[in-house]
Amino acid sequence: MKALEKSSSSPKGALFAAFLLSLSLVHIAWAGDWNLKDRDGAHYTLSSLHGKWVLVNFWAPWCPPCLQEIPGLVALQQQHKDLQVIGVAVMYGSRKEVMDIVSKQSISYPIVFGNEDTAGDFGGLDGMPTSFLYSPTGKLVGHHQGILTQIEVEQAIAQKPDAAALFTR
Repeated sequence: MKALEKSSSSPKGALFAAFLLSLSLVHIAWAGDWNLKDRDGAHYTLSSLHGKWVLVNFWAPWCPPCLQEIPGLVALQQQHKDLQVIGVAVMYGSRKEVMDIVSKQSISYPIVFGNEDTAGDFGGLDGMPTSFLYSPTGKLVGHHQGILTQIEVEQAIAQKPDAAALFTR
């Protein structure tokens, strides 16, 4: 929340604070299936990804920690066929702004143009970036606020005890 306090003095920070506040009011325990449509029109549902680990990562183009973790997520997607990463861009100015980052960062995983409703479907966001990890059986392992590294996600999908604390419920 320190980052939230620092950024709330700027117009984007104030918008971000209002966005997070509205979402925190909708914090629900999500147990059902979700439906995300990526930039190319492909649909992703939790049930359609049964048998794979799924990492849904909420990020914003103006968020330095979000951009910092993207290379690790790209590497995860490329190196782990048993894992599906889905990036959900929120609080962006334009789709072009998002697509410029997708191009610059060579993002190879699906990108969804999200909004408050999308975040609400996952129980809301308290900060950025925020990731939700689902097991191959579709069970929500938990969510993580802040940067995740490739190694941390690999430890979580390998179900290493040290990684259990990364994802809270």
